[in-house]
Amino acid sequence: MEVPVMENILGSNDKQALQNKEIFDRNGIFVLNLIGSPGSGKTSLLEKTIGSLKNSLKMAVIEGDLFTNKDADRIAGCNVPVIQINTSGGCHLDAMMIKNVIGKLNLAQLDLIIIENVGNLVCPAEFNIGEDNKAVVLSITEGDDKPLKYPLIFKEAATAVLNKIDILPFTNFDMKAARHDITCLNPAVNIIETSCHTDIGIDKWTEWLKNAVQIKQKRINER
Repeated sequence: MEVPVMENILGSNDKQALQNKEIFDRNGIFVLNLIGSPGSGKTSLLEKTIGSLKNSLKMAVIEGDLFTNKDADRIAGCNVPVIQINTSGGCHLDAMMIKNVIGKLNLAQLDLIIIENVGNLVCPAEFNIGEDNKAVVLSITEGDDKPLKYPLIFKEAATAVLNKIDILPFTNFDMKAARHDITCLNPAVNIIETSCHTDIGIDKWTEWLKNAVQIKQKRINER
């Protein structure tokens, strides 16, 4: 009986996700679903992203967390609109959660919304929330075996960020193996190596994101 129940849950979620996307499309907003394990550096990457892009793009952030507002407080310090969603133990954000908060944002004034999902490589990959793209953040400290252990998110992601590469020499992380496994799972994926501590790769990451926003806005304007 578990399979039909899961199918019903996903089906209902996908319907709401489509409605969310229609709202974002009408307003010309590019939406990124940012996924990664706890401690992978998602929030640090967000801070760097905002610092780089907030003068050229109108941005907002939706933060997903189990219980606290700690990440939202950090993002609020970057002077962009931020909304916290607490899942009270739930392992992912879903489309209805997003639907319930997007009315709090001035969508007509935004180019980009980044949704930092709950720290998890499994459940967030299964639930669309109305985003244009997913990006996965993998920290060097997590090990190069993670793409094959958690293949769905690496198959789903438009970009894979290999973060904390400044400490690569102090680990046994095999960069070549990780890149090979990720591209075998998803030949079209964009892989970017970053360090929020030294700013390595942040320019490549923000350039990819800025380009994605411009492509969507051009497509919307041409309709």
